[in-house]
Amino acid sequence: MQIAKITEYARALYAAHGDKAEAEAAQKAKGFESRGDVASAETWRAIRRAIKEFRGARAG
Repeated sequence: MQIAKITEYARALYAAHGDKAEAEAAQKAKGFESRGDVASAETWRAIRRAIKEFRGARAG
């Protein structure tokens, strides 16, 4: 997935779930990984990292 799309998903997830968005993304990644969908799991990990960066930028 492209960086722009990952950022878009991260912002939408954060808007929908607030501070729980990072945990939601982690849960999605874990679910895909447990089903053997490594590519989707990595996408959700990237989304989680983007949320974490976004949250950090807002805190500073």
